[in-house]
Amino acid sequence: MMKSTTISPTTPPPPSTQTMLSNYSISPPSSSSSPPSLSHSLSPSQSPPPPPSAMPPPPPIVVVSPCAACKILRRRCVDKCVLAPYFPPTDPLKFTIAHRVFGASNIIKFLQELPEPQREDAVSSMVYEANARIRDPVYGCAGAICQLQKQISELQAQLAKAQAEVVNMQCQQANLVALICMEMTQSQDQNMLQPQPNNDDDMNCFLDDTDFGSAWEPLWT
Repeated sequence: MMKSTTISPTTPPPPSTQTMLSNYSISPPSSSSSPPSLSHSLSPSQSPPPPPSAMPPPPPIVVVSPCAACKILRRRCVDKCVLAPYFPPTDPLKFTIAHRVFGASNIIKFLQELPEPQREDAVSSMVYEANARIRDPVYGCAGAICQLQKQISELQAQLAKAQAEVVNMQCQQANLVALICMEMTQSQDQNMLQPQPNNDDDMNCFLDDTDFGSAWEPLWT
C-alpha cells in the first residue's frame, strides 16, 4: 500500500538588498562611446554660449551701513527705512538735533503723512526749527523770523533814502545842464549884437604910426 504525499506550495524568499542593487547597477560608459556633438543638440537658430572670458564681471557687493537715525536709536535699519534717505550716516548731527526737539516717532509720523517729493523740504524745515529752538528756547524760530523782518524793514528804509538821494542828484544835474545851456545861448546872442570893428580905423592907426616914425627920423640922421 503506497502512501500519498501532498506537496504544499512554498513561497519564494524575498530578494535580498544586494540582489536588488545588482539589478539596478549602472555600468560605466565604455571608452569607445563618443560624447554627443553640439551640432545635434543645438538648433540652427540657437547660438553657443559665450566663452567665460567674455562674460561681464559680477557687480561688486555694496555694504550699506545703517542710517544715522537707526544708528542713534540702536535699531536695525530695514531696506525701506523712512528716515534713511534724509538722515545719511555721514551726518549724525542732523538727526540728533531734530530728535532732541521733535522725537523719532513724531518725525516718522510727519514723513509718512507727506508725499515723497515734499519730505526733503519737511526734514530741512524741522532741522532748522529744532536748531533755532535749541539756540533760543523761548522764541525759537519765531524770534529769528522777527529779527529777519526787522532787518528787512531797515534795509527797505535805507533803500528808499538812497533812491531819494539819487532823484535829488538827477534833478541837480538837470538844473545845472539847463543853466549851462542858458549861459551859452546868452553869450552867443551878445556876440551877435556887438558891432564888428572897422578895418579903416586900423589902417589909419597904422598910417599915424608911420608919420610918427618920420617925425623922429631927423634925430637919427
